[in-house]
Amino acid sequence: MSWFIFAIICILGWGCADLFYKKSSDSDDRYSHLKIAVWVGIIMGIVAFCLLPFSESQFDIASFFVGVVKYSPASLFYIISMVIGYAGLRYLEVSIVSPVQNASGALSMIFMIVYFTFVGRITSIFDEMSILDLIGTIIIVIGMIALAIVEQVLSKEERKKANRKYVVGALALIFPILYCVFDTLGTAADGIILDEEVGLGLGEIDVIILYGFTFLIAGLVCWIFLRIRTKKFYNPFRKSESPKAIAAVCEEFGQIFYVYALSGNPIVAAPMVASYCIVSVILARVILKEKLKISQYICVFAVIAGIVLLGISEGLAEA
Repeated sequence: MSWFIFAIICILGWGCADLFYKKSSDSDDRYSHLKIAVWVGIIMGIVAFCLLPFSESQFDIASFFVGVVKYSPASLFYIISMVIGYAGLRYLEVSIVSPVQNASGALSMIFMIVYFTFVGRITSIFDEMSILDLIGTIIIVIGMIALAIVEQVLSKEERKKANRKYVVGALALIFPILYCVFDTLGTAADGIILDEEVGLGLGEIDVIILYGFTFLIAGLVCWIFLRIRTKKFYNPFRKSESPKAIAAVCEEFGQIFYVYALSGNPIVAAPMVASYCIVSVILARVILKEKLKISQYICVFAVIAGIVLLGISEGLAEA
């Protein structure tokens, strides 16, 4: 399977995850974002344990901790961004949060271009890109940035009549903006770490394992914090917590294919994968009944057109 197919699967997985993250968020529960993090840690930890026998590095105790140190910059940026994103969903609609957050795809692409230029790798990367790759990537980036701008404008218009469940004022937008910043750093770090020529020598399965164990630790920290802060035992296995479990499964499903997509073509895959916000927006419209404007639809179709161009390019390359 090509990086393009992996990216498409990742887009679908993370788009569904956003929907269930929103269903898991409660504006009246100030700790709902930490409870989501507990579930994501559980699922990622389980997958990491299951994948250990397939590790390219065959981790022993020493090499495992070395791997954690190597991958910690990317994993910590991701974990911080995700928990911030969960918090933002307590106050903002999915169709507002997801596009603003995922402008990180465009920013991380720029970051990686600068880095690969610095290390002398950029020529070989662009040699692998066709004119369709370039046009498709540009369309996706423009579409996502335009959608993020449209969402901010619309959120200001709706703020006066929206209830507190979705909006608590202009400060609420700080959540997706901060997510964008940390996710940009995490995606760029991943692209560099996974690059075959200048990376850190970690295979795709190793990255999934290390990220899973890192998030398991983060989830455990959140669970302990909840116990200390609320003086109550948080039981994540109650039936009412099932949307969090589904969200975590979708997140990990997308994460697995994301790693393979990024290792195959980091500069093009980063903005494409970030376009999962399009799936989030469509699901929010269909299932959560969030209303979309014409300007939003235009941005959505632009991103889809860019993805189609990348698909055509990949098909021609394999022909």
